[in-house]
Order: sequence, then structure tokens, then C-alpha cells
Amino acid sequence: MFKLLQYLFLTILVSFYYFPIGLSILPSSLNTKNVLALAGIVLLLYSSMRSKRYAISLDLIGAIGLAVFFSMVCLYATDVNHTVDYAYANYYISFAVWLFGAYAVCTAIRLVHGEANFKLITLYLTAVCFGQCVSAILIDRIPSFQILVDTYVSQGQEFFEEVDRLYGIGAALDTAGVRFSLVLVMLSALLVQDAAIRKHAGKVTLLLLAFFTITLIGNMMARTTILGFAMALAYLGIATGVWRMVIQQRFFTFFLIFLLILVLGISISVYLYQTDEAFHDNMRFAFEGFFNWVEKGEWRTDSTDKLNREMWVWPTDTKTWIIGSGLFDNFVYSTDIGYCRFILYCGLTGFSVFALFFVYNSYVFAQRNQRYALMFFFFLAITFVIWVKVATDIFVIYALFYCLDGIETNPFRRQVPAQTPLSPAT
Repeated sequence: MFKLLQYLFLTILVSFYYFPIGLSILPSSLNTKNVLALAGIVLLLYSSMRSKRYAISLDLIGAIGLAVFFSMVCLYATDVNHTVDYAYANYYISFAVWLFGAYAVCTAIRLVHGEANFKLITLYLTAVCFGQCVSAILIDRIPSFQILVDTYVSQGQEFFEEVDRLYGIGAALDTAGVRFSLVLVMLSALLVQDAAIRKHAGKVTLLLLAFFTITLIGNMMARTTILGFAMALAYLGIATGVWRMVIQQRFFTFFLIFLLILVLGISISVYLYQTDEAFHDNMRFAFEGFFNWVEKGEWRTDSTDKLNREMWVWPTDTKTWIIGSGLFDNFVYSTDIGYCRFILYCGLTGFSVFALFFVYNSYVFAQRNQRYALMFFFFLAITFVIWVKVATDIFVIYALFYCLDGIETNPFRRQVPAQTPLSPAT
């Protein structure tokens, strides 16, 4: 029972990191991500004092350098344009908050499990995303539960209700969709690479149930989730070799369970679509493109039409193309598109540094562990594809990887293999 409570506590902790929220018991200026970052700083100082010295990997130093350089370019953009919009001029602070928050989360996992590795963080993130999807349905269907959540959680739910969108406890809109997408890809990588899990039919079944639940309900919350589903399927096809139309024996049970759950899920979805009005409406939203294709012969959605019609806004002068206008906040250019917003804010100069930052992170972890190189390639693909829709980033996931154990080191690191980029030197 005590172990179960520990696992539940860790799941909540991971959720507070991955889907940060404001709580009524916290000052309005603090959210759970900030609290975890403060805890991470304290834990890091304590570990450093105990070990007498501390080591940071060259990989992490490179990431810090790029984050600071990007912040400096954005600061220059605000200075040269005489604005006070520091949305990304303070990116180094966001970088540090995510990194120290991840350190706190991984330290807690390490205390309970003895290590913090890829398998454990994937399982906890899967549990968190599954829980968010269940919470979204409960909030939508049970008014008393919605009142309970809205009373103690501050997450801008007034806007979610105004636009009539499902929301969980910190998970909503495209931000949730992007993070669901990352976990779907991680889960597919775990199922392919971890033979011990794949040999256990019960574990495979539970993980695939979570996979399809996150895909279905996550898409009802944010259609961006479909990107992760598509990339997870692409990962499965490439990594298992099934794209050659041949199923290897070691993957036979996995694909059998996959197909059975897929058929069961489609059957239940069709039944609920025909009998439940709320589910019907959510499905129409989640798969609007599919329904338009079937019913009207064209694949389109209202949001895509809006993007194409009015949100491709580019600089109109050379100076803005080079260094931007120093304006980002308050939807100043009436566009959500990441490419447009970043270039309008800090020009091609700042955008190039920001893009390089994510190329660098993906390359670092692909080099550290060749088994998961394809997964990090898909992370990079998500980064560049999602900027077509919204201005956000995925350092939230890389921060966790910088703090995990069990990642193979590359030749440029000066630490012993057992150490992580954020761990006391021994």
C-alpha cells in the first residue's frame, strides 16, 4: 500500500511538472513548475555540498550557451526596436526553470526506484497523460467534479469554456496536444525497444490501451495530438520493419494486441458516436478533417482554413526580417503560427538560433543512445511541424533527459558513464 502511495505521489509530481497549474494555496505568481524548480535548486545545492564538488557535462553547457545566446538576440531585438516585450528575451529563465524542475522530478523518482531512467519516465508520463484525458472527460461530464477542479486550480479555464474545449488539470489546447504527441512517440519507442515489457502481454495491453486513449481523447482536447499519433505509427513502422510488409516473430504478439485493441476501440467509438451526443460532438471536432473528407470529398478543418486565410503574416521590411520587431505578446500580429511569430519577434537571426537549439538537443541525445536515435529524430520533426500551427517549444522533455540515468555517454563528456549531466561528481 505504501508503495502504491509513493507511485501515486510521483505521478502527481510528474503531472505538476509536465502540465503545470496554479493552485489556490499558492501565491498567484507561482505555479507548480516554479515550485518544483525551487525544490530542484535546493536539492542540487544539497547534493553538491554532500559531494564537495559538482560536474556539468559539456552537452548541457552547449545547451545553456545556445539558450543564453537566443535570449541575448531577443534582448537586442527589443532594444533596437525600442520595445519592452521580453517574451523570449527571458528564455534563459524558462530554460532554467524547466531544467531545475526536471532535476527535482528525477531526484524524486530516483529516491523511490533507485534510478531515473527512460523506461520509468515514459511510464510516469504515460500515466499522467492518461489521467489528464480521464480528468477532461470527468470535468466535461460531472459538474461537481468541474466545480471542485475550478475551485482549487487556476489554468485559464474561463477561456476553455468560452471556446467550448475539453480541458484537464493543466492540460488544454495545443500545448497539451504537443505534450501528448511527445509521450505517444516515447511510448512507441519503449514498446519497440524494451523486450521485457513486450514479452508481457498484460503490460503491452495496458500500455496500448493508454496509447489509444491518449490518441482519442487527446485529439478531442487538441487536434495537434494527431501529429504524435502519426509519428508514433511511423516510428512503429520503421523500427519494427513492418513497413516491408513482414512482421518479425518478436513483434507478433505486440501487433496482434495492437490490432485487437484498435478494432475494439473503433467499435466502441462508432457505438458511442451514434448513441452519445457529447461523444458525437467531440468526435466531430477531433476528426473534423476526416469527416469533411468522407462527407464532402475534401480534407479540411476550420482551424486550417483560418491559418491559411489570415495567419500567414510575414515581415514587410528588411530590418524586421533580420532582427524582428521586438513584439510577441498580446497576439500583436493576430497570428498563432510559430514561424511567423518568432521571425516577427527576433527575425531570422533569432529564429535560426532557436531552431539550432532544438537541433542540438536532438543530436546530443541521439548520439548518446543509438537505440533511441529515431525517437529523437521524431522529436525534432515535431518541433518543426508544430511551428506551422503554434509558437511553442518542447524543451520540457529534453530537460528531463538531461537529468536521467542510464543514457550512454558520447566521447565529448568528461564524466564517468554512471553520472548524469546534473548529478554530483564522485
